[in-house]
Amino acid sequence: MATAACALDTAARTLACRDGAAAARLKVTSIFVIFFTSVIGILSPVLLARFFQGKPAYDKATLLIKCFAAGVILSTSLVHVLPDAFAALSDCHVASLHPWRDFPFAGLVTLIGALVALLVDVTATAHAGVHGGGEVAEYKPVGTKEETTKKRAESRMELGELGVAERVESGAATTEEEEENLVRMKQRLVSQVLEIGIIFHSVIIGVTMGMSQNQCTIRPLVAALAFHQIFEGMGLGGCIAQARFSFGTTAYMCFMFAVTTPMGIVLGMILFSATGYDDSSTNALIMEGLLGSFSSGILIYMALVDLIALDFFHNKMMTSVSWLKKASFIALVLGSTSMSILALWA
Repeated sequence: MATAACALDTAARTLACRDGAAAARLKVTSIFVIFFTSVIGILSPVLLARFFQGKPAYDKATLLIKCFAAGVILSTSLVHVLPDAFAALSDCHVASLHPWRDFPFAGLVTLIGALVALLVDVTATAHAGVHGGGEVAEYKPVGTKEETTKKRAESRMELGELGVAERVESGAATTEEEEENLVRMKQRLVSQVLEIGIIFHSVIIGVTMGMSQNQCTIRPLVAALAFHQIFEGMGLGGCIAQARFSFGTTAYMCFMFAVTTPMGIVLGMILFSATGYDDSSTNALIMEGLLGSFSSGILIYMALVDLIALDFFHNKMMTSVSWLKKASFIALVLGSTSMSILALWA
């Protein structure tokens, strides 16, 4: 009885807005709008970083952009993705079925997403530390104890004629270079895992919009998603800029972010055209809820652990420049606020 009443109420509310032709026109427009706004969002911090690289304020500006990005990503996961996932799995079509009514699966899958992100983070870091080389890790492995002892002995022989000051300076430079390489490796790993989580989220948004025939829902989504992609692109672009990838890798990551949501919309349109699959069906809601929860867990982990905690507690500039920590916190709040306000429309 409750399920039937729920279905009648939903049908009455959406019947007036169901117009396949009008929805198709809006979706075609949204493909181009979202693509261009995504390009603008992700390229802005990347190009600014390239332009200001080597200048005194470069590192500080990059850090502030990254803190703004962390706020955007944290807000995206907690204000946009996770509530949508809970709403999908608590819909009356899903909540009336077993086992969805018996357990909070959205929270469980979010937890799984965070643990998977941790596993990927730890495994990739350990793998890079053992094997070295490649795009992610560019530092040299330390080697065995015997090799290390031999290298130290050779270094002492080579530096025998140098003064104490020169030897200390040489050792400090080597240590600083190794630390910088490890930080760079971590930044690149963060950027890559972060893009995976964002791509999950973007595909879900795109496919959901592509399958929808409700023009009343699509129309405000086009404008809201345009701003959404700008802020989210700035977040990911800030991380990519700080990681200093090669030109090819940077271009590839920017391209993948820009085309993911439009491709999702096209895929959703194809799926609906081929199958007539309703975006409000039980299976579609379950899939949307599970994928949204999983991507939310990834984004929450990345924002809190690999972005906020890493910069606020392990970045030397935060302690050496007194005003930078306050400015970084303000940038974090501005990023989270700007993304949270968009939840009024999408």
